[in-house]
Amino acid sequence: MRKIRTIIADDEPLALKGLRLRLQSFDDVEIIAECANGKSALAEIMKEKPDLVFLDIQMPGMDGFGVVRALVGEEMPLVVFVTAFDEYALAAFQAHAIDYLLKPVDPERLDEAVGKVRTQLAQHSAIEQNAKIVKLIENLEDPPQTVLHAILEGENHSPVQKYESQINIKDRGVITRVPVSDINYVDAAGDYMCIHTDNKTHILRATMKNMEKRLDPKTFQRVHRSIIVNLDRIKSLHPHSNGEYFLVLENGEELKVSRTYKNVVKRFS
Repeated sequence: MRKIRTIIADDEPLALKGLRLRLQSFDDVEIIAECANGKSALAEIMKEKPDLVFLDIQMPGMDGFGVVRALVGEEMPLVVFVTAFDEYALAAFQAHAIDYLLKPVDPERLDEAVGKVRTQLAQHSAIEQNAKIVKLIENLEDPPQTVLHAILEGENHSPVQKYESQINIKDRGVITRVPVSDINYVDAAGDYMCIHTDNKTHILRATMKNMEKRLDPKTFQRVHRSIIVNLDRIKSLHPHSNGEYFLVLENGEELKVSRTYKNVVKRFS
């Protein structure tokens, strides 16, 4: 039986362990390395030349997309992306027929993904599949040029942070692309984010931490533990007697700035 030499990469130890345990149920999958970040994953891929890599998308420093960008022009394995956010590039994944897994990993979806890998390896279609991955990433963002040896040898290398220009909102199977420039503010509602534009409020399953990573801080700032505001949409600022402030947006809505985030107010001084 031909073994599928596999590397798994995830910065969450429990997620890494869970994926390893599930993959052990496949007799033809051999895990040859486990990596806790993108840089070590890239180094192991270059060293081991695996058949398959499970890549977490959201990793600190170099994320899953960064690893793939760095491998352009190199011998690239088949890649299955893993993500905790189903809205994250979901439309692009589907359009380019690239497989991905949502956390926590469902055994049936994992079985389906491994089945696709077996088919691609049997048909020697890895080159075609990898071309789709590169095209996907090019469509998602305008990636910076990455020098492979600088990543592998540089201790403090960190790719340029790219922020999203559109947010994909999935609702009952329909995906709506909301331009980031249309967002007035974002506030938290339990495990969901309410994304407010002039015409509509969209509901997205995500966290405040995730939203802060996706939105450019030059334009979007947290003004409350549960509110991120588009600074370009602020019309005026009014102090409150208890040290807090109120922001008035161009559409007339008012948002409270808590004392914890009063440093944001200094931008308007």
